Amino acid sequence: MLTPVSGLMGPSGFRGCLRTGILLSVVLLTTRIPPMAAQFTRPADLLSNTQSGRASLAKPTLSVSQSTVIELRSMMTFYCHTDVDNVTIHWTYNNSTLVLNERMKLSADNKSLTILVVQREDSGSYQCEVWYGFEGQSSSIVLLNVNYGPDPVVIKLDSGVDAGDVVEVLEGQAVNFRVETQSRPASDYTWYLPTDSIQPPTMGTFTIQSVSKEHEGMYRCLVSNSVTQLSRLGVVKVQVLEKLTAPSIEFPILPLVENATSVSLTCKTSHQEASVQWFLRGQPLWPSDRLTLSSQNRTLIIHGLQRDDTGPYECEVWNWGSRARSAPLRLAINYGPDGVDITPGSASGEANTIQAMLNSSLTLHCRADSNPDAKYHWTYERSSALHTGEQLSIEALNREHEGIYSCTASNPITGLARSASVLVKVVGPQSSSLSPGVIAGIVIGILVVISVVIGLAYFFYSRKDRWTRKRPANDTTLKTTAHTAVKQRPAESRCNDSMAVVLEAWDSPGLDPGKPNTVFDNELKPQWKAIGKEMLSSVSPEQDYEKKLPSVAPEGLRKPLPPIPIPKQPLVPPVSTRNPESNYEKLTNPNLSLYCKINPST
Repeated sequence: MLTPVSGLMGPSGFRGCLRTGILLSVVLLTTRIPPMAAQFTRPADLLSNTQSGRASLAKPTLSVSQSTVIELRSMMTFYCHTDVDNVTIHWTYNNSTLVLNERMKLSADNKSLTILVVQREDSGSYQCEVWYGFEGQSSSIVLLNVNYGPDPVVIKLDSGVDAGDVVEVLEGQAVNFRVETQSRPASDYTWYLPTDSIQPPTMGTFTIQSVSKEHEGMYRCLVSNSVTQLSRLGVVKVQVLEKLTAPSIEFPILPLVENATSVSLTCKTSHQEASVQWFLRGQPLWPSDRLTLSSQNRTLIIHGLQRDDTGPYECEVWNWGSRARSAPLRLAINYGPDGVDITPGSASGEANTIQAMLNSSLTLHCRADSNPDAKYHWTYERSSALHTGEQLSIEALNREHEGIYSCTASNPITGLARSASVLVKVVGPQSSSLSPGVIAGIVIGILVVISVVIGLAYFFYSRKDRWTRKRPANDTTLKTTAHTAVKQRPAESRCNDSMAVVLEAWDSPGLDPGKPNTVFDNELKPQWKAIGKEMLSSVSPEQDYEKKLPSVAPEGLRKPLPPIPIPKQPLVPPVSTRNPESNYEKLTNPNLSLYCKINPST
């Protein structure tokens, strides 16, 4: 059993269903309609199926006022022709929807497109599309050609380097000139060389196989467009760089003295356009407080030379194609002498005092840092003589070599001099420092003293002899006194007294060498001719002798004592060779030789 829909739904329900159906239809139509750019056949088929008996939409025709124009000189119009009214027209450019700009204008019905000022970017393909309902048709493609140029001309050199308005090329290289410009249609090129000659019409390139100095100058290229009737001139200046040769460093030939001289070094080169770079010890040299460079780096000035500023210095000339460097230069900087050191032998280090053995050799070395090498001379405080040279040698040292030695080092270039001193001491066993003349004087003095002593002894002996002879014969005082004196005196005194007694006996008138006479308490053999060492050897060392006083003889009968000889020439006292157990003394008389042997034990 079915209930009528209208009775069930009512008026309100019907209106709701109607809205629902309309919305559903719209959705379906929206999803089925293809994009505008793609509806060429399907909408027409659909329209033909839905509208049976109607003719198909015809293809439109696109025309243009002029297909070839000159940039910035022309205005042109496109017109879209169609037989159907109330159609929609769309425009495309290079197969894409045309985007209008300020130079483009569409008519009210979109059938005409006007470009007010044509530019080169307007060149391309144009179409118009006609839509009627769901059907659309596109026109044929129409091409627009825009002629322009030439644009400003730029000349490039493939083997050159731009240096502002100048292009530098290296001598001997092949150089290719190339023109850069924009033009439609292609332009004509005319080259004007530095020699004012004209290169035949060519393309936008021009080549020189081997560039030389003769090719330097201005190169011009005239670019012409026969359609636009425009021309442009390109200009380039070419500078040919010579192959660089090594420069040299020039400096004044003057003595360079540390802290007193400044020096200028100049980089000499024939390449005036080349750049200059200085090097010190192989590294690039940069200006400092003591190093300054001229504006073009051609001159280097060193202020206040120091001894380590010797270098080596180099200057280099360069361009973009080559480099050349000078030979290294070393500066001879004079300095010194510095502190002076005096050393013995080959030892190092300064010495203030040097000790050397007696009779040994000594060599002193004097050293001072200096350029050029210092000159040395030596002085000795006890002498005014000068010795030159670095070494001072003494073969055999004695006490006279002790003292202060000074060494002076001088530099004739810097005009400076420095000195140092050292004290030399001679050590070792003490030796006689007396000269032969002093020794001879001492010997003569000793001999004089001996002579004086002998003279005094003779004087006192003569007085004693005269006094003894005046005593009476029976006076025994002398005998007793003499005997006691001999007993009490030491051996040396007793020997002297015995000698005196013997000499007195010899002087007595009764004593005759040819006759036996008794003069002692203990008799001696009267062998006077044999008296000497043989007689002394028979006398006992322990025996004491006493003298018997002779009778007083008349004054006329006494014999005078012979004089004691005194040596005329000074003699050196002989070295004693006496036996340590006995001492011998000898008296010399032209008539008598007496020896007295002294026993140390007596």
